[in-house]
Amino acid sequence: MINIKKKFKNFGPLEALVFVSVLYVIVMLIWTATTRNSVLEKVNDIKSNHKKVVELLNYEINECTQNPKKKTSWGENCNSAWTSVAIVEHILKKVNLKNPYSLSKPLIQSSSDPRIDAEGKAGQSTNKGVIFVSLNDFSSEAGSEWIVGTCVKSPCVAAGNNELVSVYR
Repeated sequence: MINIKKKFKNFGPLEALVFVSVLYVIVMLIWTATTRNSVLEKVNDIKSNHKKVVELLNYEINECTQNPKKKTSWGENCNSAWTSVAIVEHILKKVNLKNPYSLSKPLIQSSSDPRIDAEGKAGQSTNKGVIFVSLNDFSSEAGSEWIVGTCVKSPCVAAGNNELVSVYR
C-alpha cells in the first residue's frame, strides 16, 4: 500500500507554486485552443465589414471620376465635398455589416482621429469591431484623404490587430 502522507512530506510552498503554475499553463493552452475558432470568425467578420466600407468608397470615387455630374449612392453631388454624416448614415442603412460582438452602438462612427480610435494608445481601450471614419468631410479636391480604421482584436495597438486604410479622391 502506498503511503500518501509520506509522498507529500517534502511538498512545500515552492512545489505548490510549481504545480499551480503548470496547471495554469495547461488550462490556458486548452482555453486558447477551444476559443481560437470563434475569435478568428469574429476577426474575419470585422475585416469583412472594413473591406465593404472601403470598397463602397472606392466604387463611388471611380464612378464619380467617370461622371462628375452624377450623384453618389447617398445623394450628394460627385463634384462636391461629401459629408461624413451622410456617408455613415448611408452605410448604416444600406450596407449589411455583421455585428460579431453584439454591440449596441452603431458599427460605423465618425471620429476626429480614426487612427487613434482604431489603434488605441497605451492604457486606452478601443471599441473592437467598430469602424471609424474621418469626421472631416471628404473634400472634392484631387488627392483628398479620408481614413477608415477599425480594431479587430486586442491589443489594438499591436501589429496586425487593426485595419487602417486611406481612401483618396
